[in-house]
Amino acid sequence: MILFVLAGICLISVPLAGGRLRLLAELKIRGLWLAPAALGVQVVITVIAPVGNEALHAAVHIATYAMIGLFLAANRRLPGIWLISIGALMNAIAIVLNGGVMPEAATAARIAGITLGAGFHNSAYLAHPLVIWLGDIIPVPGPVPNVMSIGDCAVFAGMLVLLLQRSCATRMFSPSSARARSAGPARRLLRPGPRAGGAILPAIRDEKVDQDQDHDHDQARPAPPPLRLVPPPPGR
Repeated sequence: MILFVLAGICLISVPLAGGRLRLLAELKIRGLWLAPAALGVQVVITVIAPVGNEALHAAVHIATYAMIGLFLAANRRLPGIWLISIGALMNAIAIVLNGGVMPEAATAARIAGITLGAGFHNSAYLAHPLVIWLGDIIPVPGPVPNVMSIGDCAVFAGMLVLLLQRSCATRMFSPSSARARSAGPARRLLRPGPRAGGAILPAIRDEKVDQDQDHDHDQARPAPPPLRLVPPPPGR
């Protein structure tokens, strides 16, 4: 449930940052069905049908991360995907090394107020976990209690980068806006000056006209006669 809540927060951040959600429709996403299908399978094995062969559930859980990996590889050129891929890889390593289950820190689960029932859980306390630092060690108490991993944080950070860069492309992330910010001083030199004769003339153009007039005035002056050396009279 916390995944959907955080995904909703990412979407809400778009208008708050001055972005436009309609720009997200222009995203060219490949293999779009892979990610929702993987999440749907995880919901089936953890919520709808958690009871059954635990080894089969664990294998299916690992397979969902393979589907997510294919989705990320197909969309690797999108902004933020590299960060999402790092987070997903960290989660996958922890899950594979622990037999298909994400290891959960007991302290984090106690702080968050999580109690697990019977059946398969994609995140659970293990007696001897491996790479627990990649597991669910961050408690999230509140109305939707949960625990998160470092990989989860990287995934949602990548989602923010993707959403904001696409929805705010003309405002804060685009190369053209970056060039405009870097060329700020030069643009200020070309700002319009005061009105003269009903038209707005750039201040720098006025200065150039004055320089040209001074140069023309200097050229219009008659040149001074050349100096002549008169020799002294002889005998002196």
